[in-house]
Amino acid sequence: MTLPTALPTSVASSIIEHLGSAGRLDRMFVDGEWVLPETRARSSVIDPSTEEPVAQIALGSARDVAAAVAAARRAFTSWSVSSAQSRAMLLDRVHSLVLERAELFAQAISLEMGAAIGFARLTQVPSAAEHIRVARDNARSYAFVSHRGDMAIMREAIGVCGLITPWNWPLYQITAKVGPALAAGCTVVLKPSELSPLSALLFAEVMHDAGLPPGVFNLVNGSGAEVGAALAEHPDVDMISFTGSTRAGVLVAQAAAPTVKRVTQELGGKSPNLILPDADLVHAVPAGVGAAFRNVGQSCSAPTRMLVPRARLQEVERIALEAASSIVVGDPRSQQTTHGPVANRAQFNRVQEMIGIGIAEGARLLCGGPGRPEALSRGFYCRPTIFTAVHPRMQIAQEEIFGPVLAIIPYDSVDEAVEIANDTVYGLGAHVQGKDLGAARAVAARIRSGQVHINYPAWSPHAPFGGYRRSGNGREYGTEGLEEYLETKAILGFQDASAPGTD
Repeated sequence: MTLPTALPTSVASSIIEHLGSAGRLDRMFVDGEWVLPETRARSSVIDPSTEEPVAQIALGSARDVAAAVAAARRAFTSWSVSSAQSRAMLLDRVHSLVLERAELFAQAISLEMGAAIGFARLTQVPSAAEHIRVARDNARSYAFVSHRGDMAIMREAIGVCGLITPWNWPLYQITAKVGPALAAGCTVVLKPSELSPLSALLFAEVMHDAGLPPGVFNLVNGSGAEVGAALAEHPDVDMISFTGSTRAGVLVAQAAAPTVKRVTQELGGKSPNLILPDADLVHAVPAGVGAAFRNVGQSCSAPTRMLVPRARLQEVERIALEAASSIVVGDPRSQQTTHGPVANRAQFNRVQEMIGIGIAEGARLLCGGPGRPEALSRGFYCRPTIFTAVHPRMQIAQEEIFGPVLAIIPYDSVDEAVEIANDTVYGLGAHVQGKDLGAARAVAARIRSGQVHINYPAWSPHAPFGGYRRSGNGREYGTEGLEEYLETKAILGFQDASAPGTD
């Protein structure tokens, strides 16, 4: 299919017209129906490239959450005992529909959170579809019952799950939770970010059109303080899966604690990219700049600390500066744009504040800096910024910025580099670059994080993803992501029906 080089305003308007005329913007999806919320509360959806509102969505309340949870509880009775193969068939239909509507999803993501349209088409949507595909395949192949002597070990759906997703990878984070939850036999209530809700509404249409039974999938838009808290507190919600900031994750865990429900969290990060002394800098440095600035730096696992041998610092700086010069910041609707704006005003302000702090701390500005790029007078655009000669204890080396800001930190020995890599409160992702694979593996084993990438491997939806320390708990993606939604039941005296001499 030949894709247009830009997303015209008329196409962006057509997304809003579609959702509006179909009655989606002012409704929730509960028990298989699009229903009006209990209140008239509304929230504006802002186009981050213009700072202008493009739509208004209805915001739910605790009463809407209660209705959705009740629907999910009713549906759980039959969905949890349905065959894994039948669940896989429905997920296969969901996967097909996401791919069929990929362009519509890409347009919505570009509009609601500013992703460059090329990035939305090539990464945001296809990666989201992969989570559904993996969930489908896991439903088909996973051993929900195994035997150990005369025992049966059963893995059963945990129950009704509240899923709370962020604005930075809106569809991707939804499918990473919804796919395995449904494959496991759980029913769900989804609360997407109210800042990027359009792709979530389109996804609810997919779930309806795929033929899921009423109540298996429910969507309630709303704020974290209202809808997120109501989900976390609800006694009939058996599990919360949350992705977002560490601060918000603490609040979710506190709200969930009185009902002793399972809480899995994928939170913040300050991931290191440890470039070993033998690394090929011509490859390692540009790829590292690209990884740090992917999705305009708005990824929890972005490797925004580049650790480099002090003796090679000037060479690293030269290559990094050249790599940054190829970045094209501009209208996310243009195919020529590589990086659009950050997703919202709060994030724009945060990035500007942290750039100012880096300058005040005495880090050397290699490129970028405060303010918008030249010729961009409005929109939440940030200048791709690289600081060098950064001390490991500076704020810009310790705090998650969530924008296009990279800190280059020199080290004198590999042992010191590993110490710097582990010297944060986070532990979500990490990268190691080096020609000697054995040495790179040894360093990877010493880094305290949920994932380590050696020499920029391809992304895999099968690789479990999650963090140590304040980056969260639990895992998403692959088999481990499915197992988060399962309880373990041991039946003693069951006997293995396949064993000789049993009836």
